[in-house]
Amino acid sequence: MIATLAFVPIPSSYKQAMKHKCWQDAIETELLALKEYQTWDIVPFPPSVKPLGSKFVFTIKLRSDGSIDQYKARLVVLGNKQQFGLEYEETFAPVAKMTIVRNIIVIAASESWQTHQVDVKTVFLHGDLNEEVYIKLPTSMPSPLSNTICKPKHYLYGLKQAPRVRFEKFSTILLGFSFIQSSYDPSLFLQRTSKGIVILLVYVDDIIVTGSDQDITTIKQLLHRTFHMKDL
Repeated sequence: MIATLAFVPIPSSYKQAMKHKCWQDAIETELLALKEYQTWDIVPFPPSVKPLGSKFVFTIKLRSDGSIDQYKARLVVLGNKQQFGLEYEETFAPVAKMTIVRNIIVIAASESWQTHQVDVKTVFLHGDLNEEVYIKLPTSMPSPLSNTICKPKHYLYGLKQAPRVRFEKFSTILLGFSFIQSSYDPSLFLQRTSKGIVILLVYVDDIIVTGSDQDITTIKQLLHRTFHMKDL
């Protein structure tokens, strides 16, 4: 593993990444996902607008045994340049308390419940952008057309308000599936069925699902229909 990591190091820029096929494939996967969600429109460059910059953030995801699972590239907006009141307002988003995570695992283990973990892919793209924001693609990356700029329609990683909107979107979907949101921890959702109870805990883009209802597969199928998810 050490030799593999040393042979294909994590690049610091788009230009460096394009020298290795594994990172080229990672960038292509990210761009295809952005295209699939129709993340932005290409519009004429407004002369009075100062667009936000963007960059690719590269990571190597490892399996539990230390071997390489995935080379990952994520396009991130430089949200530190956003102006409050113009390009964003509310930003707070809840994150599951680790006490709740531990308690759910303990309860599931003591009751011999099946425990499932799912990952929501491109989680921040699940939400429509209300503010008017313009972004420029990373340096060295080919621009779509001259004198044009990208105007996002969905929230991208790096935008200050993205986590809040993402959680609101996810909460709305779960409440529509007859879940009840916990008043103690808003990241915890409960659903009582004729067969028992389903417990669902959200931690950014990772979800734990467990409960006494053995038909958890149905819940996962409902989520899959709404979000692109990876069953872990």
